[in-house]
Amino acid sequence: MTESKRPKRFLKALLAAGLSLIVILAGCGGSNGGAGGTGGGGDAPQAGGGSSDSPGGTAEPPYEIVIAWFYFGAEQRDTDLIAEEVSKITREKINATVKFMPLSIGAYTQQMNLVLSGNEKLDLLVVMSDNRAAFINRGQLLELDDLLDRHGQAIKEAVGDFLEAARVGGKTYVVPTIRDFAASYGFNMRKDLVEKHGIDVSSIKTFEDVGNVLRLIKQAEPDVYPLVGMLPNTGIFGFGHFMDDPLGDELGVLPGYDNEFQVVNRFEQDYYAEHLNLLHQWYKEGLIQPDIATYQGSRNELFYANKAFGWFNHLKPGYEIQASLEMGTDIVTVELTEPVATTATVLTINWGIPRNSQNPEKAMQMLNLMYSDPDIMNLLAWGIEGKHYVFNDDGTIRFPDGVDPDGHGYNYQLSWMWGNQFLTHVWQGNPPDIWEQTKAFNERAIKSAALGFNFDTTTVQTEFAAVTNVLEQFRVGLETGTLDPAKTLPDFINRLKAAGIEKIIQEKQRQLDEWRAANGK
Repeated sequence: MTESKRPKRFLKALLAAGLSLIVILAGCGGSNGGAGGTGGGGDAPQAGGGSSDSPGGTAEPPYEIVIAWFYFGAEQRDTDLIAEEVSKITREKINATVKFMPLSIGAYTQQMNLVLSGNEKLDLLVVMSDNRAAFINRGQLLELDDLLDRHGQAIKEAVGDFLEAARVGGKTYVVPTIRDFAASYGFNMRKDLVEKHGIDVSSIKTFEDVGNVLRLIKQAEPDVYPLVGMLPNTGIFGFGHFMDDPLGDELGVLPGYDNEFQVVNRFEQDYYAEHLNLLHQWYKEGLIQPDIATYQGSRNELFYANKAFGWFNHLKPGYEIQASLEMGTDIVTVELTEPVATTATVLTINWGIPRNSQNPEKAMQMLNLMYSDPDIMNLLAWGIEGKHYVFNDDGTIRFPDGVDPDGHGYNYQLSWMWGNQFLTHVWQGNPPDIWEQTKAFNERAIKSAALGFNFDTTTVQTEFAAVTNVLEQFRVGLETGTLDPAKTLPDFINRLKAAGIEKIIQEKQRQLDEWRAANGK
């Protein structure tokens, strides 16, 4: 494992937080109290305390659960050590050990496609909103309903009704992590440059205001990209848009999160063209990283190298601290929209069991512990107490005295990814009641009229694949401002229609109408 090469000023404060909305708080607590003390919501009979016997009477050897997940930045040298510590608990509770398969975010989707297409052993994997539909359509994820009934009671209790948001065609394929289930949208900036150039953050209220700030930075800091992307191979706005409910896959949307339940083609809407025109103007002015459409590194690397100023992203309580940690410098954020809850925000980050699993029952038992066991969750999120963190008097945690964050050993900042984030400790710099604040954030969010609707693409898989190919050809270029929408957008729309997007929208409208009637909307 390679040690992080982050700069010395890296990590002044840490956040236990995630990507987006509506949250069911499932108990918190001490080392073995609450849900965690039961060995995972009533699964102790199956777990057998590590003493499951074969018919011959000899102890069954522990099953090794292979877990794939992504990270930003660099892989940490103590990752295997954390797997060993988690295995001490899982060996006792479910007669299993864990083996991590950590992958850089830039390579994650491609590597998972290779693993899932072959026979490589894999038992649990993170499923992002962007690849969820593709994994399901290709039959690469197992149906989870029976496994949840038998081994996932803690998951069902913790996630509650929001499991319905994960159902496709009446079947559950993924389990959303418990975190912020809603998202506002905003702009994030380096605090040192904001202060250096006297930028009034309170005056930034629109995208035009952001453009003016970007122009200031371009003129004053010629060696810094004013605007960079959220992730490789995505548009400026990263995980999605703030103008409509994408209804899962963005192929047919609800403008304004309602539109009287009428599904439309986003790519034909005026607001989409206006968005592209703004980005292209910024690109022509040199406000956007010039190689953004082809850059395969992470924005973190650009910030570590002092080559980036800002980026757009979904926001939530405490995001400034999380972003400051990730970027290695203090970050200030500006909220440009109200928080909104959609099925997509609930399903931003999920866990699934791939068809490659050789023991789905053990995989589900492990997943159940990730939603109920505080000891496991804090190991996964923060590492080992005393080595990777210590407690403050207010109950928050921090680095141990004398520990250099650059040589920390286990510092991924991914508590939002590991099951039930609300079982994790709060990093210093956040208010001790950050999870209560997150709950309030979720409660004040605008709720999409279609919250809970999940599109089943079974009958339009051919069209879905063809449209996806068109998106891959055009979308990154358009949504990074690289391509001129006046020249490219009409061709993009025509090719989407030729590939069958209108058939997809018609089928989505049919299913939404049925869902609406069944749910009394």
